[in-house]
Amino acid sequence: MREADAFGEPEQWRFDWDRRYTRDEWLDQVPTSAFWAQIPVAGQREILAGFGAAIDAADGSFTVQYATVAVTAARASAA
Repeated sequence: MREADAFGEPEQWRFDWDRRYTRDEWLDQVPTSAFWAQIPVAGQREILAGFGAAIDAADGSFTVQYATVAVTAARASAA
Protein backbone atom coordinates (compact mmCIF):
# COMPACT_ATOMS: atom_id res chain seq x y z
CA MET A 1 0.00 0.00 0.00
CA ARG A 2 2.82 2.35 0.82
CA GLU A 3 4.62 1.58 -2.44
CA ALA A 4 1.48 2.25 -4.51
CA ASP A 5 1.55 5.87 -3.32
CA ALA A 6 -2.23 5.94 -3.76
CA PHE A 7 -3.22 5.47 -0.13
CA GLY A 8 -2.82 7.12 3.23
CA GLU A 9 -0.97 5.47 6.09
CA PRO A 10 -2.17 1.88 6.57
CA GLU A 11 -3.84 0.83 9.81
CA GLN A 12 -3.66 -2.68 11.19
CA TRP A 13 -6.17 -4.27 13.53
CA ARG A 14 -5.64 -7.59 15.23
CA PHE A 15 -8.31 -9.72 16.86
CA ASP A 16 -7.24 -12.69 18.96
CA TRP A 17 -9.89 -15.30 19.62
CA ASP A 18 -10.28 -18.90 20.71
CA ARG A 19 -12.55 -21.65 19.44
CA ARG A 20 -13.26 -24.86 21.30
CA TYR A 21 -13.80 -27.88 19.03
CA THR A 22 -15.44 -31.15 19.93
CA ARG A 23 -14.20 -34.34 18.32
CA ASP A 24 -17.07 -34.41 15.82
CA GLU A 25 -16.72 -30.73 14.92
CA TRP A 26 -13.02 -31.15 14.18
CA LEU A 27 -13.44 -34.36 12.20
CA ASP A 28 -16.22 -32.73 10.15
CA GLN A 29 -13.99 -29.85 9.06
CA VAL A 30 -10.80 -31.82 8.29
CA PRO A 31 -12.00 -32.96 4.83
CA THR A 32 -12.63 -29.33 3.81
CA SER A 33 -8.88 -28.66 3.69
CA ALA A 34 -7.43 -28.23 0.22
CA PHE A 35 -4.88 -31.01 0.66
CA TRP A 36 -7.50 -33.64 1.60
CA ALA A 37 -8.36 -34.75 -1.97
CA GLN A 38 -4.68 -35.55 -2.60
CA ILE A 39 -4.63 -38.21 0.13
CA PRO A 40 -5.71 -41.75 -0.78
CA VAL A 41 -8.96 -42.88 0.88
CA ALA A 42 -7.13 -45.37 3.13
CA GLY A 43 -4.89 -42.54 4.32
CA GLN A 44 -7.89 -40.31 4.96
CA ARG A 45 -9.46 -42.97 7.18
CA GLU A 46 -6.18 -43.39 9.07
CA ILE A 47 -5.81 -39.65 9.62
CA LEU A 48 -9.39 -39.26 10.87
CA ALA A 49 -8.96 -42.24 13.20
CA GLY A 50 -5.73 -40.78 14.58
CA PHE A 51 -7.25 -37.34 15.09
CA GLY A 52 -10.30 -38.90 16.73
CA ALA A 53 -8.16 -40.95 19.12
CA ALA A 54 -6.03 -37.93 20.05
CA ILE A 55 -9.11 -35.78 20.73
CA ASP A 56 -10.73 -38.57 22.74
CA ALA A 57 -7.54 -38.76 24.83
CA ALA A 58 -7.91 -35.01 25.49
CA ASP A 59 -11.37 -35.54 27.02
CA GLY A 60 -13.19 -35.10 23.70
CA SER A 61 -12.42 -31.48 22.89
CA PHE A 62 -9.63 -28.93 22.53
CA THR A 63 -9.17 -25.20 22.00
CA VAL A 64 -7.50 -23.54 19.01
CA GLN A 65 -6.14 -20.01 19.34
CA TYR A 66 -6.62 -17.82 16.27
CA ALA A 67 -5.52 -14.35 15.25
CA THR A 68 -7.31 -12.35 12.58
CA VAL A 69 -5.51 -9.36 11.11
CA ALA A 70 -7.09 -6.66 8.97
CA VAL A 71 -5.14 -3.95 7.19
CA THR A 72 -6.87 -0.88 5.76
CA ALA A 73 -5.83 2.40 4.17
CA ALA A 74 -7.88 5.26 2.84
CA ARG A 75 -7.37 6.13 -0.81
CA ALA A 76 -5.35 9.31 -1.15
CA SER A 77 -7.10 12.27 -2.75
CA ALA A 78 -6.33 12.93 -6.39
CA ALA A 79 -4.14 16.00 -6.77
